[in-house]
Amino acid sequence: MSGGVDSAVAAARAVEAGHDVTGVHLALSKNPQTYRTGARGCCTIEDSRDARRAADVLGIPFYVWDMAERFHEDVVEDFYAEYANGRTPNPCLRCNEKIKFAAVLDRAMALGFDAVATGHYARKGEDGLLRRAVDPGKDQSYVLAVLTPAQLAHSIFPLGDTPKDQVRVEAENRGLAVARKPDSHDICFIADGDTSGFLKNRLGTEEGEIVDAATGEVLGSHDGSHQFTIGQRHGLGLKRPAADGRPRYVLSITPVDNRVQVGPREALRIDRIRTGRPVWLAPEREGPFEAEVQLRAHGEVYPATVHADADGLTARLHKPAFGVAAGQALVVYDPDTTGDAVLASGTIDSTASIEAAGV
Repeated sequence: MSGGVDSAVAAARAVEAGHDVTGVHLALSKNPQTYRTGARGCCTIEDSRDARRAADVLGIPFYVWDMAERFHEDVVEDFYAEYANGRTPNPCLRCNEKIKFAAVLDRAMALGFDAVATGHYARKGEDGLLRRAVDPGKDQSYVLAVLTPAQLAHSIFPLGDTPKDQVRVEAENRGLAVARKPDSHDICFIADGDTSGFLKNRLGTEEGEIVDAATGEVLGSHDGSHQFTIGQRHGLGLKRPAADGRPRYVLSITPVDNRVQVGPREALRIDRIRTGRPVWLAPEREGPFEAEVQLRAHGEVYPATVHADADGLTARLHKPAFGVAAGQALVVYDPDTTGDAVLASGTIDSTASIEAAGV
């Protein structure tokens, strides 16, 4: 129970369904006040109090589990390391993978609980597969696609069949004070939303060049390549515009020489993606198969031909994508279920243009 409306209503529905429910709030920061500014972030003392008040209304036991050290090691440190290596991580996936459905689930099972119920917007089908929520604007199947089948079997998502506005109405009807509490935004451990400043405080500064990818011309400078991501357009600080007046975008980041290359949007076009070792939520598939893939949370869905092997997934998109960064997740959905069921996921290692590669 995070202290927000979703987890409170999820707990209420679990109680109503006849489960023996215990509310658990995760303390993820050693200094809770550093993780929230207004509606941004999470994990303040007030959040834990909101969660406790909701548990009191529901008449269930409530505990706070200290996961701060594990969260810092597995999520925050991973965030630093990925940016330092020129990649763009998704900390919500890492948190689900390492904390909510690993550390928490392991402890819960050890204590004799059967499952963990959360306020995520996703569903489980009768076949046990992870499926999209009925509210497409809130669907979180993408960030849950890192779960293993064993973890999924012990997970419950009570809100997957309900639009968010109805969840708030239900919370009011149940007398939950968090009914109109704003949703948190952005990365929970960067309360002010300044990712660049957050990274700079840890990774430091080092002057480097911003160069034109086509000509090698130096167009500007920066104080750390870790402050950029593939596809970034704003905040580049270039000294002069392109000859054709069109905006430039970050095309590549090479931490070894602290260089950032920029160019036109067309140069971001890719239609081949390779991931690291996949996580299969459905039975593994051999040989190429047709699928739909999603490359960002709440992002566009692309029809693709996917090749799977033990080391990773290769997706050939039927239409190009732009600005896809290594470190993000590729999530594979089954088109035979109207793109509803998750088949597999993998962390993106590399991208390419098939046309440019002559493939």
